[in-house]
Amino acid sequence: MTETVTDPSARQRAEAEARASFRRTGKRTEPARLYETGGLRWRFPSAMNPCEAVIVNTGGGVAGGDVYRIGLALDEGAEVAVTTPAAEKIYRSDGPAARVETRLSLAPRARLNWLPQETILFEGASLRRRLEVDFAGDATLLVVETLVFGRLAMGETAAKARLAESWRIRRADRLVFADELRLDHAAAALDRPAVGAGARAAAIIVAAAPDVEARLPDLRAALEGESEEVEAGASFFDGLVVARLVSPSPARLRERLIAAILALGGGEPPRLWR
Repeated sequence: MTETVTDPSARQRAEAEARASFRRTGKRTEPARLYETGGLRWRFPSAMNPCEAVIVNTGGGVAGGDVYRIGLALDEGAEVAVTTPAAEKIYRSDGPAARVETRLSLAPRARLNWLPQETILFEGASLRRRLEVDFAGDATLLVVETLVFGRLAMGETAAKARLAESWRIRRADRLVFADELRLDHAAAALDRPAVGAGARAAAIIVAAAPDVEARLPDLRAALEGESEEVEAGASFFDGLVVARLVSPSPARLRERLIAAILALGGGEPPRLWR
């Protein structure tokens, strides 16, 4: 006879961590140290410049109460592009929130493209996510994060998901970007005209580079695009370019993101995006 566990706190939770450091060796960037435990794994389709690093969640998704930690450190001159093999799925929670914590560190002249595929919040999901970045003044940084609210292909268009997201980005130990987002009923909030006007996908881009301000006109042109299904805007401040995008269509949003990455000099998006 199988006993039914009714107390959410007594259910098995996943704890996983993946850490990696990278170094420049001649014309190549390669992993220097790797650590992985739980359901997180590193894979490296190509160790050239940039080195391609893929974070794999062998659990197939994240459930309420799970804790995932990711750490990435780039030594001087290292160039790395990080992505995921597919969209990350945040499943329905029976109480506690899932937690995803990411810390990125860039030494002088390092270059990082942080380009995970979309995070999908299922109906009833609860996610607390934190991103911390520390980078040297002459490092190059491109961070793109995308959220999709509901399994739209399954007709789940009104996801009552909860999200708490916190970003802290520091250049040379000085805070240059802080962002806090709280959604207690994601779909209801995104339906408001001043918030999402019916959007079900949202993305943020943060870029830093010695010449990043000069790329702002090209970025704005890329964000305009031909489709009216994506609303986007970009600005420059304190040495950063920041853009936000919302759309009822994750596919249209991704098309615009690819154009934005190219405009910011990030090169072709990872092959796994296609």
